[in-house]
Amino acid sequence: MWPRRGETRFLIEGAFYRMATVEMGNPAAPPIVCVHGLTRNGRDFDPLMEALADRFLVIAPDLPGRGRSGWLASGELYQPATYVQALAHLLAAIGRPVMWIGTSLGGICGMMIGAAAGQPITRMVLNDIGPRIPAAALARIRDYMLSAPESFADLRGLESYLRGVHASFGTLSDAEWEHMARFSARPLPNGRVGLHYDPKIADQIRANAPRAVEMWDLWERIRIPVLAIRGEASDLLLPETLQRMEAQGAKSLVVPGAGHAPALTDRRSQDAIAAFLSD
Repeated sequence: MWPRRGETRFLIEGAFYRMATVEMGNPAAPPIVCVHGLTRNGRDFDPLMEALADRFLVIAPDLPGRGRSGWLASGELYQPATYVQALAHLLAAIGRPVMWIGTSLGGICGMMIGAAAGQPITRMVLNDIGPRIPAAALARIRDYMLSAPESFADLRGLESYLRGVHASFGTLSDAEWEHMARFSARPLPNGRVGLHYDPKIADQIRANAPRAVEMWDLWERIRIPVLAIRGEASDLLLPETLQRMEAQGAKSLVVPGAGHAPALTDRRSQDAIAAFLSD
């Protein structure tokens, strides 16, 4: 099964941009929006989309500045409020209630939308993200972003880099790493390949010292069922944060052998997500 390509146009600070999407499933089926993490893209969800496409319409955008989506004019625009504005255009285009799966940054966007009055999300899966992000985890993310190579000789070199920097995604097959590398690559004029995101995304990270982020005010305004997934070795969604989420009504799943953030390619995670969204 191969996903269908699409796009949504959105308006930011006086200019229209293009946000690319892929989708699988029956267009008449209940829709799920899957939103990726900080430096990733919508094709990370291909295995999960295939697992869900028999009963849902699964839509995965590339956030602005990633994958096939357009790059924004300024690094200052790469922040959650911008992504939520772009995603709001996608939700308006879908035009009906949706379910949400958000990995890391995609989960932050989901919480921001889910806390808004009149929002269209009916169920939400938060993949290794919660209302508190420790400063140490943000420092780790900053360090790997700022040290990322500008280019690689070929896809093999890029794949080797991804296997190292994203080892915490869990146990992936060779085919899954190859798939990730293929859709993480941006051809360069000199014949080399670069990471498939706008380098200006790092501007905000470079300009601000890491400090803990508290989003409990958003969390407490969310009134829909939530499944919180945690990689058992995650440094971003800590056990005590997950326990507080559970105490406030969230269901939970801990993925063994993963840190931040589980790739959701394993059958156990996919079955748990399908059961939660079908409940």
